[in-house]
Amino acid sequence: MEKTQNNKAWFLVLPVLVLVAFSAVIPLMTVVNYAFNDTFGKNEFFWNGMGWFEEMVQSDRLHAALGRQVLFTAIILAIEVPLGIFVALNMPKKGFWASFVLVLMALPLLVPFNVVGTIWQIFCRVDIGLLGHTLAALGIDYNYTNNATDAWATIIVMDVWHWTSLVALLSYAGLQSIPEAYYQAARIDQASRWSIFRYIELPKMAGVLLIAVLLRFMDSFMIYTEPFVVTGGGPGNATTFLSIDLVKMAIGQFDLGPAAAFSLMYFLVILLVSWVFYTVMVTLDKQETK
Repeated sequence: MEKTQNNKAWFLVLPVLVLVAFSAVIPLMTVVNYAFNDTFGKNEFFWNGMGWFEEMVQSDRLHAALGRQVLFTAIILAIEVPLGIFVALNMPKKGFWASFVLVLMALPLLVPFNVVGTIWQIFCRVDIGLLGHTLAALGIDYNYTNNATDAWATIIVMDVWHWTSLVALLSYAGLQSIPEAYYQAARIDQASRWSIFRYIELPKMAGVLLIAVLLRFMDSFMIYTEPFVVTGGGPGNATTFLSIDLVKMAIGQFDLGPAAAFSLMYFLVILLVSWVFYTVMVTLDKQETK
């Protein structure tokens, strides 16, 4: 006797689909409309085709913002991934201190983005900030509002403080999943600490590390609130990343057509890189299950 499938459970998902439609799909369609059309107000649109996209591709402003964004993301990944692995390797494995350190590591992740920016803006001020005042007392010429190098250093350190915990916690979870038998076999073979890391721990952490890199890439490539609160994109355009430049274009200058094309290109880049990471993760998972 053939079994009949009951699809009534899909009705439980319907409210979520409706919510997503209003919060994501409909606004996206509005952006698409502005990206391919021009308007002179009064809700009258004129077909512009790929004009806005061509303008953005040839824009020196977009190229400069993209260069700053790629550099920032590369620096962040180069620092946070190795540092997170190092912290995870040195975290307690069991007992009270393991729980204590886990809670301590999770605290920066609980702080909202705008609060992180405000904390570091005050912390680094030369007049009242602990860090800024201390550096000035030591004779170090530090001013993140006027010096581009200081602004970059401040934002990078801020992001490392905020997000290294994520990499560390994911790496720690990967390490905890390694059976004790692997370490026993390594001790019997008198393997060095580097050999244990290279041939046991790192392969077992590959999956969670890819997730960590994917999450940090997406977050760092779309970063907006923290640098905007701290530097406002300055000094000059030194810390004007893609998201900040997009907001300035859309809201500050009200260039809705170019901004819409810009945002779609931005979205497609994030989507493409995320798909590449997902494909690699699935491939690695299939290789481990064979």
